[in-house]
Amino acid sequence: MARKFLYIVAVLIVLALAATFAYRIWGAELLRQAMVPGGRFESQAALPADSYARPDMWLARPDRPGNPALWTPQGIKPAAKPEAAVFFIHPTSYLNRAKWNAPLDDKEANDRANLFLRGQASAFNGAGAIWAPRYRQATFGAFVTSKADAAQALDLAYRDVTAAFDQFLKEAGDRPIILAGHSQGALHLTRLLRDRVAGKPLAKRIVAAYVVGWPVSKTADLPALGLPECTAADQSGCILSWQSFAEPADPSLILDTFDASNGFTGTPRKGTEMVCTNPVTGTPAPTAATATEIGNLVPAADFSSATLAKSATTLRCDGRGILLLGTVPEGVGGQYVLPGNNYHVFDYALFWANVRADAERRLAVHRARRSAWVDVFARRAVG
Repeated sequence: MARKFLYIVAVLIVLALAATFAYRIWGAELLRQAMVPGGRFESQAALPADSYARPDMWLARPDRPGNPALWTPQGIKPAAKPEAAVFFIHPTSYLNRAKWNAPLDDKEANDRANLFLRGQASAFNGAGAIWAPRYRQATFGAFVTSKADAAQALDLAYRDVTAAFDQFLKEAGDRPIILAGHSQGALHLTRLLRDRVAGKPLAKRIVAAYVVGWPVSKTADLPALGLPECTAADQSGCILSWQSFAEPADPSLILDTFDASNGFTGTPRKGTEMVCTNPVTGTPAPTAATATEIGNLVPAADFSSATLAKSATTLRCDGRGILLLGTVPEGVGGQYVLPGNNYHVFDYALFWANVRADAERRLAVHRARRSAWVDVFARRAVG
């Protein structure tokens, strides 16, 4: 498993077979029976205060041999002297219903998480050095049930993420910071933005936050996250978010759950518009289909590697905030597409080169503005 490449392999095991096959044939109830733990949530103690000072608590960090986040397709190399510090929270890789939270030493979950880092976090290695923690993630089944155990499992996972983030800040020094995640990782990232960034001096160091594969309400969430939506390509200190679908799209599985919850502002999310970023331009996706070229990853037949392709498609923001592709690139999709024509699995892979360029561009903007601030303070000191 560790030698396989893209996270599509992990999705083949559960998201494709369970979520796609079981859902389409027998419905959501069978999926719940197959994936939701039968036992109750088991409370666990917080990790020791210095846990994330240990290198083995990280899946990726600058000094880790064989760092999976340093993977790149042929012709592209990681930055020799990365300027920013990147905190990346990987998506769900624990697929077992035996427990509500993954043990930190679960080999299969960690191997799958490494695959996610190769296909997702690697997009940022041109801009920064990447830290990605192990954490006691909630199991896949926590996302297909309304049981209180699921919320408790997510809270436990988030406590680990915050502990890792505190250590990350110590090791990052005064570098500019990029925050990113996908799916469960993006959910934890929204909480991190609210709790550790909003209203704090740290907000000024954020280059951008990539909240990918998780909905963000413009009115019920965004005002509490401390950063605005990215509305310009030359903007730093802002949030990007998208959820990829193809036509005909049916986002009801997402919207039904989303609409039943309250946002970070305490107001209902029901009926609200979601942040819908065009990853190619780094600006809000238009409502009319716009022709564009994307830089997407295409896995090899045996998933041992991937190549970078340029593919023509159209992109538009559909309904309340779904990013809709007109044409899906060759080699992407097939049996790995989730119900409703949901390309959630490919949220980063579809736009790998575009995300990479976006991060580097925003870092350059952040650098220029930071230099301008330094010049202003220097002149004031002399004066």
